Amino acid sequence: MTGTSETVRIVLLEDDAPLRERFAGILDAWGGGELVAACATLEQALTALDQHPVDLLMADLNLPDGHGIEAIRRLRQRHPDADAMVISVLADDETVLAAIEAGAVGYLLKDADSIELVEAIEELRAGRSPISSSIARILVRRMNKPADDATGPGLTPREMDILRGIAKGFTYTELAEWLGISRQTVPVHIKNIYRKLAANNRSEAVYEASKRGLLRL
Repeated sequence: MTGTSETVRIVLLEDDAPLRERFAGILDAWGGGELVAACATLEQALTALDQHPVDLLMADLNLPDGHGIEAIRRLRQRHPDADAMVISVLADDETVLAAIEAGAVGYLLKDADSIELVEAIEELRAGRSPISSSIARILVRRMNKPADDATGPGLTPREMDILRGIAKGFTYTELAEWLGISRQTVPVHIKNIYRKLAANNRSEAVYEASKRGLLRL
């Protein structure tokens, strides 16, 4: 932890009320931290990050009004010296890597007990990265994967669907309706597409995808 405060100022983001209360209770009982805000939505967390000094964000990812990765990105903008730790049931490769690329330095699954949770915070304060064993296996597997060829990192089936919609000129709302997904998840997929294609906007993404043979225009 690079913050200067001895007491760790924490923003907790968890939409499940019983889990939020459980985590808040663990943090309240731990003498090393101060729970600045316990948030149920992405909007609440973004407001807390804008209004309070923060040393640690503990974030769920799957939220009713968006994705926890957006809170991690806001933390990086507002509090560049703070740490972000994910606590989630999501453990697929793309989600884990996206969270880490956004700035998360720890990743625990929600089965963590009170001792593990406090130990994870202490590890963060000591400059280490607490990661559940199953998450570590994902990272090791990805590190051992052969380097991408000239076509670059592959897109998931959902990302390919959205890419086709982008090529058709669909808006975020139209993409969500077309694919039957939440509108809030569309920007997350699009940012992943841009990252994988090294693109900065829709036109570049479509051009790069066409050049790589991913789209037939």
